[in-house]
Amino acid sequence: MTRTLDTEPEWIFSDTPVAYPDAVRFMEDRVAAIHQNEAREGIWLLEHPAIYTAGSSADPTDLKDPERFPVFQSGRGGQYTYHGPGQRIAYVMLNLGQRGRDVRAFVHALEDWVIQTLWTFNITGERREGRVGIWVDQGHGREAKIAAIGVRLRKWVSYHGISINVDPELDHFDGIVPCGISQHGVTSLLDLGVTATVTDLDNALMETFPAVFGKPFRSVLQEPDPFDI
Repeated sequence: MTRTLDTEPEWIFSDTPVAYPDAVRFMEDRVAAIHQNEAREGIWLLEHPAIYTAGSSADPTDLKDPERFPVFQSGRGGQYTYHGPGQRIAYVMLNLGQRGRDVRAFVHALEDWVIQTLWTFNITGERREGRVGIWVDQGHGREAKIAAIGVRLRKWVSYHGISINVDPELDHFDGIVPCGISQHGVTSLLDLGVTATVTDLDNALMETFPAVFGKPFRSVLQEPDPFDI
């Protein structure tokens, strides 16, 4: 079942895993409608069945176990990642044409959103220079990725988005080199000692969203940079 809340933008919640091709079709249709001013911006919170997706920069050698789960080519930026039960995805369909036309500032805002959301669970999420996504310092020189980010723009409307590990089977990441980074691991809220449901995470995402996205993006570049991240 899919529910919507009458807020701005529209929040869409899918209660059962959504097949990846169906999700892509929905996003592409919604992006076209947003561009034509025929639909509101949307944030879609969902899970996928266990799959691997390859972004536009994916290295085929990073797919270590191609038979483990279905593999889909994705139009988003980035490399290989895993999606599956226990990982919450937020597909972010926003009109950047009305929000500053700055792709890097948009990605920075997505990172801010994840960091603020994690903080509601007393988890300190951090950026890393040259690595898109959010990381957790585990001490003694160890760190692990808790959230991935991969977006695409079509006529200045964004789609794809973020994924946050709530309580997935972390060994499912073993079939790939996540985001092309082999020297660091992955973690989750549960792995960090936080017992939370996807509903808890949804509520936190909704609570923190306005502070980040309620105003035009503050530029982190001298000029707009319209490319896929």
